[in-house]
Amino acid sequence: MKSVTVSIDVLQTPEQVYDFLDVMAHHERFTNHYLTGWRYSGPGHGIGSCATVTAAVGGTKTDVTIEVVEADPPRRIVERNVSAAGRRLAHGTYTIEPLRTGGSHVAFTYAWTRTPLADRLLGLVVRATIRRANRTVMRRFATELARHVSAAAS
Repeated sequence: MKSVTVSIDVLQTPEQVYDFLDVMAHHERFTNHYLTGWRYSGPGHGIGSCATVTAAVGGTKTDVTIEVVEADPPRRIVERNVSAAGRRLAHGTYTIEPLRTGGSHVAFTYAWTRTPLADRLLGLVVRATIRRANRTVMRRFATELARHVSAAAS
């Protein structure tokens, strides 16, 4: 299935963005509108950082295990997502690029590696649902990042 990418420009530097995204627990703050019941394992940040959540998307609920599998500070974080009892495998990749005018361009790409038949049959609907949810994620991320950086500066 074709991947879905959403992005946003923020005022914070790539280092500030990366440092915020690197902490798995911070993700709960901007995804809890559809990912709930966060249970953490592994280190709090970096490769091996892991959470299991309940995803409520498109009228269905499923447990998803999210684990950071690659990190390239301050430019990229890759998460592996496993759900549907292992029948769904995807990667979420955050890419952070500096803007010429200051701040950062943050993109998130969700790419399926393996999908259940129902997902493939409803591909257009599944992709539209994920795109809509992740657009909300990016707006909430920008707000939470600004709060976090502001609190750290105080």
